[in-house]
Amino acid sequence: MGGTGCLHLVNGTLHVEGVSLDQLATRFGTPLYVYSRALLKERYEAFTSSFAGAPDSLACYAVKANSTLAVLGVLARLGAGFDIVSGGELKRVLMAGGDPSRVVFSGVGKRSEEIAAALDAGILCFNVESEPELDRIAAIAAARGQTAPVSVRVNPDVDAKSHPYISTGLRENKFGVDMDAARALYHRAASLPSLRVCGIDCHIGSQITSLSPFTDALARVLELVDELAAVGIALEHIDVGGGLGVSYNGETPPAPQAYAAAIISGIGKRKLRILTEPGRAIVAEAGVLLTRVEYLKHNGDRGFAIVDAGMNDLLRPALYSAWMGIEAVRPRAGPTACWDIVGPVCESADFLGKQRELALEAGDLLAVRTAGAYAFAMSSGYNSRCRAAEVMIDGENAFLVRERESLEDLVRGERMLPVDA
Repeated sequence: MGGTGCLHLVNGTLHVEGVSLDQLATRFGTPLYVYSRALLKERYEAFTSSFAGAPDSLACYAVKANSTLAVLGVLARLGAGFDIVSGGELKRVLMAGGDPSRVVFSGVGKRSEEIAAALDAGILCFNVESEPELDRIAAIAAARGQTAPVSVRVNPDVDAKSHPYISTGLRENKFGVDMDAARALYHRAASLPSLRVCGIDCHIGSQITSLSPFTDALARVLELVDELAAVGIALEHIDVGGGLGVSYNGETPPAPQAYAAAIISGIGKRKLRILTEPGRAIVAEAGVLLTRVEYLKHNGDRGFAIVDAGMNDLLRPALYSAWMGIEAVRPRAGPTACWDIVGPVCESADFLGKQRELALEAGDLLAVRTAGAYAFAMSSGYNSRCRAAEVMIDGENAFLVRERESLEDLVRGERMLPVDA
């Protein structure tokens, strides 16, 4: 899974599949998110084929990475499962044609109405993250005459060696429960008639670029699986989570084939269905953010290329100091200069990339690579800026899958106080 992603040059212009980005900018404007249907399919099928040796395995796409309906629809048509973290994500999956029996519900703060909706939809499993949550799910299911399928999200205290904001498998993180607490929680769940204990879950973080954190976590979780089996609590599945990284700036994460081989080998002869929760690894490289240079500016010897996409459109660089590849849609011949690629938002953290060597002029189009994951999904209307449009490319066809927000959209639902208040 290299860092080339969905972009390629044709006659001096960057294309996604068979469509040039400059034509897309003319037709749909900028900022603009562009996705490759072919690469989404390729990345998803890399997971399904890699786990082909594990009967009935299921890749549950992590909806939080990119929840756009068209993206979910492409994956639903391929038979994907889905990992959700809210009632809103469940609604999106169902609207996109996803099968609720292939949905797992994660997250530490499930509200009562979200739990009820998931029960009614008939999801595969709740990944329980605390004792109070377990009790709430049991009470809601009992009151409705239903049985809730549950697994416990175990926190194995394994360092994923990623950014602290996307680490989820340490004791200091809010996610999951530690091993001792998990043992007690399984015994409690097994005693409650409105619950059906069906699995175990573990997710240690995101953008992981080596296999050892996965295998270390798996070994610890399997110890608990064996302990539970010895006392009569036999589990049907193990959800090993997601977190497999991609190449943003020369990283060399394991291929899905190597990842799958390590997981299958670790589980060995245990009769456990394998669930995974890939998100970034499926969608990141299938997306690009298209933005136009508005001004070139120098403060002393520092050069700034001010573009029309800001941190409200792409938060990762400001939030994580994330490095995103940036290049000209129509690369210019001639000398380059060093530019900070910055947006119009009134924050010093508003940048897409710093110290990039590019030959630029005002009006040029830039493509931000690997922008399919945690990009539009984290965008906002900060500074009262309209969120970008989204386009899906399918061969030589471009489909507008989300209209650009309008100024009217920004204030829809707001109300002024009465004049006499």
